[in-house]
Amino acid sequence: MTSRQRATMLALAAALGAVSSFSSSPYLPVICVGRRRCEGCDGGRGGDHPRSMTSSSSLLSEVDSSSSSSSSHVSDDGRATKTTKTIAASSLVDVDPELHRLIRLEDDRQRTGLELIASENFASAAVREALGSCLTNKYSEGQVGKRYYGGNQYIDEIESLCIERALALFGLDPDEWGVNVQPYSGSPANFATYTALLRPHDRIMGLDLPSGGHLTHGFRTPKRRVSATSVYFESMPYVVDTNTGLIDYDDMERRANMFMPNMLIAGGSAYAREWDYGRMRRIADSVGAYLMVDMAHVSGLVAGGVVGSPFEHADVVTSTTHKTLRGPRSGMIFARRGLMEKIDRAVFPMLQGGPHNHQIAALAVALREASTPEFATYARNVVENARALGEGLTRRGHVIVTGGTDNHIVLWDVRRSGGGGAGGGTMTGSKVERVLELAGMTVNKNSIPGDTSAIDPGGVRLGTPALTTRGLDAHDFDAVAEFLHRGCCLAVRAQDLVIARREGEEGRLSGGGDRGGGGKISLREFEATLRGDDGLMMELNALREDVEAFASAFDIPGY
Repeated sequence: MTSRQRATMLALAAALGAVSSFSSSPYLPVICVGRRRCEGCDGGRGGDHPRSMTSSSSLLSEVDSSSSSSSSHVSDDGRATKTTKTIAASSLVDVDPELHRLIRLEDDRQRTGLELIASENFASAAVREALGSCLTNKYSEGQVGKRYYGGNQYIDEIESLCIERALALFGLDPDEWGVNVQPYSGSPANFATYTALLRPHDRIMGLDLPSGGHLTHGFRTPKRRVSATSVYFESMPYVVDTNTGLIDYDDMERRANMFMPNMLIAGGSAYAREWDYGRMRRIADSVGAYLMVDMAHVSGLVAGGVVGSPFEHADVVTSTTHKTLRGPRSGMIFARRGLMEKIDRAVFPMLQGGPHNHQIAALAVALREASTPEFATYARNVVENARALGEGLTRRGHVIVTGGTDNHIVLWDVRRSGGGGAGGGTMTGSKVERVLELAGMTVNKNSIPGDTSAIDPGGVRLGTPALTTRGLDAHDFDAVAEFLHRGCCLAVRAQDLVIARREGEEGRLSGGGDRGGGGKISLREFEATLRGDDGLMMELNALREDVEAFASAFDIPGY
């Protein structure tokens, strides 16, 4: 490549905000000229939009295909370095095109669909920049200032900054509270807390899973200890009132007095109402138990001041960081100062090795974002949108557990969702989930009060954090409720077809005798019936087109 050609390319790249060195970056934003496949227009149409070029199809290689795999580069400070093309310096599309293709497909799915899973969100560009930084290269076992490896002066500063921001975000006095930001995620944070404060076979009480609890709070069945927590500790759940869907605190107190737990746990994965932390503190004190609060789902809402804070009452507070807090997939453990040494020791060396420094840095970014007025507005919108979604479904004849929500979760009882069908059997969350997924809406089946099976429950859990990040407001969520209603109607009609076919077969076999179409309808039979009906598939495809058109009108910030 001549110096004139290189100068031209540098000027073009600079005009588009490209990095100063071609050799140091596998992606070169240049103008699409339609000469090769364009990742910007996905078809090489040409034009003046930025084109993400990789080394295998870059304009540099088009200009000078005989370039050597080694090149010299002058850095900003005048130092000359030599760069050699290796696998470690190559882009993902060059090294692993198969994986690159799958990531592109997932990216497209997120852009064109409606993410309604309550535990999902879209991390900001700044969070993802820190997550993909050089910090992933560094090992740093130990605590700040007490590492087992050298070269951690900047890692110490980063972790200290993250700790300071975590305490400040929730208004905590560093003399009274500490926080460990090293847990890899929420489940390890919970188990580290149990390990720190309990002995093997001590007793814990958490919300029952079908009532909206979490696996790590000691879930077990009469036949199996499902969670590792229930393997190493003895557990008895408390429950919600099956009529109201609300936590029965009087029953919780009776159970606590009978079971005498060493730890009482507040928090869940599918409970849409506020928690009475004060009442739980009094119950814990009456039996001499620690009060732990798992605020994984609501930590961003606590930070935004739109739901109650647990810190006045709790001994320990754990959280994930990627849900309503909108950070990376990581975990935190807040604890009263007198408990922090035990917490730190449980995290390392008892349960973990080196912390994930890129996660800690990304968390520090998310905590800074969560301290802004913009985030407080976001948190308020999350709750308002959840209420609008629940009200929209209710107006369309559907049933919401507890009758509404105080946070980001809408728990939908689909057992009684007749939709546009003729009834014909109890609808299940797994069937509604599948139809909605085929229509471009991502939800998850979920146990609801009265369920006996977590595999085929009667509920669907919905959440508003991700779509609120994309800018949807209450009016938009009413449109989402209509999409959900249409999907549920299709599910009911598909199930009716299964029952009608079974009744016809039974009638022929019995010579026209009793007709019931009974027996459990498997998801495979349900989906085969759906796909085999041209009318239903035509409506399903139309719904998907409407969903994709609607979703594509909203950007994902920073993507």
